Amino acid sequence: MAKKIINLGILAHVDAGKTTLTEHLLYLGGAIKKPGNVDKGTVQTDFLPIEKERGISVRSASSTFFWKEVQINLIDTPGHIDFSAEVERSLSILDAAILVISAVEGVQAHTENIWLALKEHKIPTLLFINKIDRIGADKDAVIQEIKQDLSANSILLQELKKDSHVETIQIVDVWNNPLFKNELTEEISNVDDLIMEHYLEGQSISLTELENSFKKAIARFQLFPVLMGAAKNEIGVNELLDAIVRFLPFAKGKEEDPFSAVVFKVEHNKKFGKIAGIRLYGGKLAPRDIVQNATQNTEEKVSLIKRYNAGKIEDEAFVVAGDVATVCGLSEVRVGDVLGTIDFIPNEIKLNSPLLTVQIRPENENDYPNLAEALQQLTDEDPALAFDWLREEKELHLSIMGWIQIEVLERILENRFGIRAKFDNPTVIYKESPKKMGVGFARYWMPKPCWAIVKFKIEPGNPGSGLVYESKVGVNKIQRKYQNEIERTLEKALKQGPKGWEVSDLKITLIDGEDHEVHSRPGDFAIATPMAIMNGLVNTDTKLLEPYLQFQITAPEDLLGAITSDIIQMRGTFESPKIENGKFRLEGTYPVATSMDFPVKLSSRSGGKAKIKSRFHGYQECEDEQGVIRPYKGISPLDEAKYILKARKAIQESWKV
Repeated sequence: MAKKIINLGILAHVDAGKTTLTEHLLYLGGAIKKPGNVDKGTVQTDFLPIEKERGISVRSASSTFFWKEVQINLIDTPGHIDFSAEVERSLSILDAAILVISAVEGVQAHTENIWLALKEHKIPTLLFINKIDRIGADKDAVIQEIKQDLSANSILLQELKKDSHVETIQIVDVWNNPLFKNELTEEISNVDDLIMEHYLEGQSISLTELENSFKKAIARFQLFPVLMGAAKNEIGVNELLDAIVRFLPFAKGKEEDPFSAVVFKVEHNKKFGKIAGIRLYGGKLAPRDIVQNATQNTEEKVSLIKRYNAGKIEDEAFVVAGDVATVCGLSEVRVGDVLGTIDFIPNEIKLNSPLLTVQIRPENENDYPNLAEALQQLTDEDPALAFDWLREEKELHLSIMGWIQIEVLERILENRFGIRAKFDNPTVIYKESPKKMGVGFARYWMPKPCWAIVKFKIEPGNPGSGLVYESKVGVNKIQRKYQNEIERTLEKALKQGPKGWEVSDLKITLIDGEDHEVHSRPGDFAIATPMAIMNGLVNTDTKLLEPYLQFQITAPEDLLGAITSDIIQMRGTFESPKIENGKFRLEGTYPVATSMDFPVKLSSRSGGKAKIKSRFHGYQECEDEQGVIRPYKGISPLDEAKYILKARKAIQESWKV
């Protein structure tokens, strides 16, 4: 009989008590001898120095333990929005999730971001209301927020009882309560036609039938169990463990299927070198197996298989479908790579993309090459950093989410690599998009041997569409291998437009071109394509796009005028406010560039009484004078003579590392 496995993520807004809950789950599951303390920096899953000092999780961490013969691979994820890329990678391999919500703060901004990602990809979710013993805890208000902001189909499986003589809280299971059975039956009948039929006909429905239907609805992301507790004092944690193995779905995948896995994490270990965290969706893997990397079309040999247990790495003889493990020996592997067959791999999961870019400089100029190497290694581990090394300008740039991430990166560079670095003030990441339809052309046929002629039609695309590419040129004009090179080169060609930013939301159609049976090489089309694209973008002209946030503000009614005035000054827009019980709720959007310090200003203006939630909304057009136009970094394809000269000397382009 195959073992039962759950790959379970712990997710939350920062400071909801997620890491403390993780510690007590590991303790009760026998993985650690005693739970660590976040404030004292002794938790098992926070192993970086900055994590211990700041009391926040920066990297996801996995640990394995057993509960009632079920193997639980527990993945603790960062709670701060600056590290949502790490959450994104963890979500991609989960069977189920626990979303932790503070009984004091309730549903917070990043809680909703996480929920939207869970919802989009239908990851079965159990909600845990933590810190119910804290002053200011309001279980009823949090339940109301959950039903209003997350899902009305959330079902509380417990009730609280307080001893009036002693300051203790008791959690009572309501599963066998007749009143709860009626409520559960009504909820399940909304998503299960058979239960609905029995309910309407007045037939008796057993609790066993309800439980089986409830579990199916949870697995389909239709119903959501809600439990309560206080992780720090181990209240409700046993009950949570029981609910995990009782209600949440187990990992799927068969050992007899072809090998199939995805790389969700890459780290660099002093002893083992590059190590890859993988989730198996089919088959089996053992040391010395040869692995086909379907993404890179390469083969590598597995040297060792390891498993993380509360920060310790242990050897594994093999790993089977449904499980996660750490693999050594795959030196070229990258985050997101598919190993083996792609047939069983789920879709990629996306949360927030970085909206800021920052330049990094070494305090000691001699550390420049070492800093570049360190930033490349960090980008291997977190591709969202998108390290950009502009060699001609000797500039090093990263894409980031916010100021906390800068502080963490500074400490990591110092502690891990011994490099002291300075970060400039971050700049908002703008984009460009064509204003109108136009044509781009390039003829690269001198000096011989070379021959690549390409002609593109460039059109504006729908907002958020990225790049749409099509070829209307037959292989009799441009051979397939050359057309493949054109398509591969488009990402490079769009890295910088006429205004210095990545070009997006456009359609490019190859409408004409020519190769030569003697003089053409694939590299010729890699040179001609950026020249033609930039030529076309000059002809279409481009508009700047800037990132916007969607916000929701709740504050005392007397602050409405001042806050709406602030939003208008930030070039924001909002809907009519909703006023109730002396408070208003305001929803709308504003640009990232004008609102970076607004949450701090809002808190100061309201004396801490205003609450704000925000998340990425999308890119919208802005006037050139409202944004930032940058000079082209490196040699522009518009300067064809220099561009060709550089390309033919095989000097690396500035966009590549």
